[in-house]
Amino acid sequence: MAKTYNDIYIETRRFLKEAGVEDYSTEARLLVAQAAGKTVAELLRDMPLYAAAGFDRKVWDMVERRLDGEPVAYITGSWEFYGVPLDVTRGVLIPRPDTEVLAEAAVKLFAGVTGTPRILDLCAGSGCIGCALAVHMPGARVVLVDNDRKALALCRKNVQKNRLDTRVMCIEADVTKKPPMLLGKFDLITCNAPYVPTAEIETLDASVKDYEPYQALDGGADGLDVIRPVIALWKSVLKDSGSLMLEIGEGQAEAVRALLADAGFTDVRALRDTGGTDRVITGRLASLEEYNTDA
Repeated sequence: MAKTYNDIYIETRRFLKEAGVEDYSTEARLLVAQAAGKTVAELLRDMPLYAAAGFDRKVWDMVERRLDGEPVAYITGSWEFYGVPLDVTRGVLIPRPDTEVLAEAAVKLFAGVTGTPRILDLCAGSGCIGCALAVHMPGARVVLVDNDRKALALCRKNVQKNRLDTRVMCIEADVTKKPPMLLGKFDLITCNAPYVPTAEIETLDASVKDYEPYQALDGGADGLDVIRPVIALWKSVLKDSGSLMLEIGEGQAEAVRALLADAGFTDVRALRDTGGTDRVITGRLASLEEYNTDA
């Protein structure tokens, strides 16, 4: 018997709900839309139409992968971050709502500012932060940095996807080492570094520890193995009074505050995510005059 897209969507939603998937309605729409080669808006428009023979089997193959624990973003190969559409692969972390705290803080930092701010996004992964900032700040110039070539290839793809080629560039660099020569100075550095303590990775949800890249999670014994050199080495490419914004893990706020203070940052503060956890630490690099006065 022929089925409409709506029939198949309802079946998919029911399977996901019964399997305990929290956001079953949204994920059902994403899976059916991906199988149909449509955007979600196009799927909603075409819900009353009949699907081609065998289409429900294609959807069910995706549902089986989801029920096995694979995140929907990897199944569909796409995700949205801070209103910006992105391609996503298993070589990078899936952008999360918690990270939007950082993006929102960066946008607010430059609200009403004229000129052309330069922004450096370290450990860029999919390029979600840098692309989102470029979309929401049309005057900004953004550099995305990662040490993984596959991640950088995805960054470039997302830059092109959002038509940001003239304002966003991607470079390969290891953030645990000194910045490349001739990088210039930046008004803001953002970074979502690996920050999960090694011993805690096995306690993460299976959809994370079994599917997302280990190297993008593992922050060493205390979770700060990458954050330390980012603060110590990359402050050299910040302008006087430039800002640094770091995503952090639960319980790391005080340690990162201390690292920033020791490195000459002032106005250090923590920003909480929707769950009330300190998720982002921001600081402003003291000018030479301020630093000498404090000393």
